[in-house]
Amino acid sequence: MPELLTLEDLDLGTLAGRRIFVRVDFNVPLSPQGEVLDATRLEEALPTLRELLAAGGRLILASHAGRPKDAPDPRYSLRPVAAKLQELLGRPVAFAADCVGEAAEKVAAGLAPGGIALLENLRFHAGEKKNDPAFAAQLAALAEVYVDDAFGSAHRAHASVVGMPERLPRKAAGRLLVREVTALSRLLGEPERPFATILGGAKIEDKIDTLENLLPRLDLLLVGGGMANTFLAAQGHDMAASLVETDRLEVARDILARARGRGLEVVLPTDLVVTDDLEAKTRIETVAAGEVPRGTKAVDIGPATREAFAAAIGRARTLFWNGPMGVFEKPPFDAGTRAVALALAHCPGFSVLGGGETVAAARRAGVTERVGHVSTGGGAALEFLAGKTLPGVAALERSR
Repeated sequence: MPELLTLEDLDLGTLAGRRIFVRVDFNVPLSPQGEVLDATRLEEALPTLRELLAAGGRLILASHAGRPKDAPDPRYSLRPVAAKLQELLGRPVAFAADCVGEAAEKVAAGLAPGGIALLENLRFHAGEKKNDPAFAAQLAALAEVYVDDAFGSAHRAHASVVGMPERLPRKAAGRLLVREVTALSRLLGEPERPFATILGGAKIEDKIDTLENLLPRLDLLLVGGGMANTFLAAQGHDMAASLVETDRLEVARDILARARGRGLEVVLPTDLVVTDDLEAKTRIETVAAGEVPRGTKAVDIGPATREAFAAAIGRARTLFWNGPMGVFEKPPFDAGTRAVALALAHCPGFSVLGGGETVAAARRAGVTERVGHVSTGGGAALEFLAGKTLPGVAALERSR
């Protein structure tokens, strides 16, 4: 586990009146009217923010949002997020119409001890993603102390993630970032066994590095969603119109062969829910995994598979889940994902789930409070579990 600099290293008693730049992950969904549709990421940042505010710090918050084309775009403005954060904190949150330059400098200078401001979207400037030294220097000039609590951006070598901590010697990881690294490290160290991983979603390609790193550590591997179609096709099944990564069939065969070689139990779907049209839904039926009718596609795991997955989950003492079991955003094809979420809530061991769709599914099922750790960073979590060095984590590691 990486040994990170924490808030204790900043000596909280010395932060009164200090300008503290806090990199947060407020990349939250917004309605066309500008309302925050899901405030989970804001809520996760509150413990760090409240602690720094209580210490008398002057907080300057910054985040990216969406994928603007390196220029201001009102669709991705963080102004509505500032309003929501103000509601959650119960205190005023100033908003700067830019993250650098006169607008940002004026708001930062006007903060009183215990004050807080949110800067406009970092990605309105090309220098953020490019880790441009001049842009990083402009951001660093706003503050005296740097805190990163944005695990969801820790795998990006961007200016606010790596360029700033290079320029501000007083730096630390926030409570959320530390909690994420601690929880995920439990999966890579000496996890309590049996250690199970559930992988779903559309593609093997997105998770191949993670699977490669976890494979030697696992006792159980459960595969659903579009990923399972490719594994089933690799076994020789005709998947008809189902999503299959034909260029990953050999990868799937290799994974299955290595799993057999080390006695790893792999649970693939034995039955599938299929349809001829996701929108019209004129034909919906449950079929054996090897008997997908011509003209139909697999869109969920079937009831027998749900039972098998639930039984395997019930045996796990450590468990990681990433990716839905089907097209969960289109009921009734959410039944498999929901069944896995409910089984996870009864898992007797330590469970971790990550990925936006996975977290959304667990929240719909009302089970997030019964999961050991819900990661706020899908891509970052996968890269961490793939054994990769996350730039945002490395930037805050304690010198040895």
